[in-house]
Amino acid sequence: MTGGRWDEHRAAVERLRTSYAAIAPGDPVRLAKKTSNLFRPRAGTDAPGLDVSGLAGVIEVDPVARTAEVQGMCTYEDLVDATLPHGLIPLVVPQLRTITLGGAVTGLGIESTSFRSGLPHESVLEMDVFTGAGEVVTTRPGDDLFDTFPNSYGSLGYATRLRIRLEEVPSHVALRHLHFDDASLLAKTIAGLVETGEHDGTRVDGLDGVAFAPGEYYLTLATWVSAPEGQPSDYTGQAIYYRSIQERETDVLTMHDYLWRWDTDWFWCSGAFGVQHPVVRRLWPRRWRRSDVYSKLIALDRRLGVADFLDRRAGRPLRERVIQDVEVPVERLEEFLTWFDAEVGMRPVWLCPVVSTRSWATYPLVPGTTYVNVGFWGTVHVGPDAPEGPLNRAIEEKVHALGGHKSLYSEAFYDRDTFDRLYDGANLAAVKSRYDPHDRLTSLYDKAVKRR
Repeated sequence: MTGGRWDEHRAAVERLRTSYAAIAPGDPVRLAKKTSNLFRPRAGTDAPGLDVSGLAGVIEVDPVARTAEVQGMCTYEDLVDATLPHGLIPLVVPQLRTITLGGAVTGLGIESTSFRSGLPHESVLEMDVFTGAGEVVTTRPGDDLFDTFPNSYGSLGYATRLRIRLEEVPSHVALRHLHFDDASLLAKTIAGLVETGEHDGTRVDGLDGVAFAPGEYYLTLATWVSAPEGQPSDYTGQAIYYRSIQERETDVLTMHDYLWRWDTDWFWCSGAFGVQHPVVRRLWPRRWRRSDVYSKLIALDRRLGVADFLDRRAGRPLRERVIQDVEVPVERLEEFLTWFDAEVGMRPVWLCPVVSTRSWATYPLVPGTTYVNVGFWGTVHVGPDAPEGPLNRAIEEKVHALGGHKSLYSEAFYDRDTFDRLYDGANLAAVKSRYDPHDRLTSLYDKAVKRR
């Protein structure tokens, strides 16, 4: 394949190789990029990073085959902008615009289609990985590198190109918000919806939910539609999407706005910046109502310690950041939510069913089993023990006692033996030794737990 975007792609890969060669042995190998959707601190470095500046686009879309050739640093925002005009979208589109395709595959992405389409890496047909040996390896399902790559977070290399399957979609999405006051019934309904793929005779294409408080739960059932009833809602202006879940039983969004319904207010976390106040919202430019802007503000606060300073002045206990996504089997969801309410007390939390289509060594969900991703993002006043992460440690123990797993995009506190047992450390180390023989890339444990 030659010409146009393919030639540009090959030139970008060569720049990546050159930048890798400029990193001295022993210096950490990192991406030279300005944004990140990770929420774990790491040690600083003055070493140059990998030049991935030319790897952030879509190479081509094949509407007939329903596939796309995509560069690893392409954001889902740009990917959707390229595929949606063809009436196509990726099988799973994570909630935040600036998550990259490569990041969602080497990490873990999830969204409302995950109950029927699994995780983003499960729709990848082929990918090129730049390894610790400085080589580009083309790998496919069944290869050791491909099968170990999900949840490896750059410890095995970085995806430079991915060929993914796409799904045909219409122009709009019809929503139904179902209210529950009983967590047991909520869990049983999720299990039933996943099994049948319909509710009251209507197909369900997307499924997620919100636990606003003990005894106040909602499931949102999304159905792709070509001819919607009524005018589509707009939650990029004064109206706020997550509040609408409590306020109305049905809704309609354009497909584009449905995919990014959570991004405008970073789920509900924009409230920390006052953006949900009507006066502030009118003054806050629309172009700044997006997750990457809020993420930069959080990073600035962490550098300057503003929140900690204000807490000390007000005599409040130190905060622990409790930012996690965990998967628990649907039959244990009620137990986890009851425990979480009593021990952590943070609300709302996001609920998103997921069924993995096959076994993946580094994130071993049982294929065909319904899990529910529970996402919670905020801080809790815990006092002087906050730096030790007591609540995060308790969450880790509870999740794995219930037969679940937790994502590694945020802070983790496992000892090495526990980590290797949960995330198949022996196999990960073996694959790493084959593709990174000189140990240039930071190991997953060192990244996720030791913050390197």
